[in-house]
Amino acid sequence: MEYTALTERLADVIRQNELVTATISQPRQKSNDLRRVKLKPVLLKGEYHIQFEYQFERVMKHKNLTPDEAVIELDELLETFRQGQFQLKASEFHFQLSKKFKVTFKERETAVKQVKLSHNREKQYLLPLDEPVPFLIRLGVQSEDGKVKRQKYDKFKQINRFLEFIEDSIKHLPTDRTIRILDFGSGKSYLTFALYHFLHEMKGYDVHITGLDLKKEVIEECAGIARDLGYERLEFLVGDINEFEGETAVDMVVTLHACDVATDMALARAVRWGAKVILSVPCCQKELNRQLEAPSLDVMLQHGLVKERFAALATDSIRAELLGLVGYEAQLLEFIDMEHTPKNILIRAYLTNREATAEARGRYVAFKTLLNATPFLEGQLSDRLVLTDPLDVK
Repeated sequence: MEYTALTERLADVIRQNELVTATISQPRQKSNDLRRVKLKPVLLKGEYHIQFEYQFERVMKHKNLTPDEAVIELDELLETFRQGQFQLKASEFHFQLSKKFKVTFKERETAVKQVKLSHNREKQYLLPLDEPVPFLIRLGVQSEDGKVKRQKYDKFKQINRFLEFIEDSIKHLPTDRTIRILDFGSGKSYLTFALYHFLHEMKGYDVHITGLDLKKEVIEECAGIARDLGYERLEFLVGDINEFEGETAVDMVVTLHACDVATDMALARAVRWGAKVILSVPCCQKELNRQLEAPSLDVMLQHGLVKERFAALATDSIRAELLGLVGYEAQLLEFIDMEHTPKNILIRAYLTNREATAEARGRYVAFKTLLNATPFLEGQLSDRLVLTDPLDVK
């Protein structure tokens, strides 16, 4: 098959609504941070689109395109990737591109498959719509008959989005003993209760979960709800992230909306405990904003609003990079839609114990030097970091 014939075939697949799912992979350049792109059809406001999921080394992004836009996007992707796997309604095919764009193409017929067009109103949640869930009823998200209250629908979506991250993380948790989980800054504990319900009540895992917060009244209320629901392995304690000394090892650390460097304290504690999974949604990120002094970025940083947003993004990027330097695989992911809250980045990290490369250490040093910053988390992890001068990296 010629290259032009391949692009025409892909265009037909998209325009004739034949696609079930597809993956574009094998970047031509090793330096390409985009690792693979997944495609699937979706229905948005009654119109057919193709959703592109871009899987970068540390981040995932999504884009929904019309068929014509998707054809253009596919053509561009073929310039930078060498392999594609396409599942169609009645067949599947695989192609490989050489350095000179010579095409190797294989196709075979399969049983007819039904295309499931996802739609916002038809989304399948881990906690199903219209089924009573005791903790959701008690926390006022559902009515007694299991109907999600209209004013709480965003909270219901947030809880389910959080549980999707938990489901993805299960494979990193132990199965031969009690799973120890700490939730720092648990607040009203919607997600803490969801975590317990999903892992223990739905999945049957042996867990011991502690929610920690400074507000005594909130903790007492949550503890009472846990008792009423019979959640025997869920406890709530009054305490500060930096002073909690109740554990020597923890499997998962969750910290949602811990303000400013409190997030860094929680991340550092998680690292010291050897937590296998870390889930963190930062909040009120002021530390780097106060330090920023980068004349080469003054076109941006002269504007207060832009400086604030840049500092927040840079802070989370630094946190992910530092976790990578101490043996974690860290990603920055979208937690909930921007329309609901600007605090929508979740740091997800899995312990791998991989040793950081000199290149990675040098890249981090170069970035913090550009910003003229000394990140708080770096100090918290100083005994575990061996940093490399970027000029030493060849």
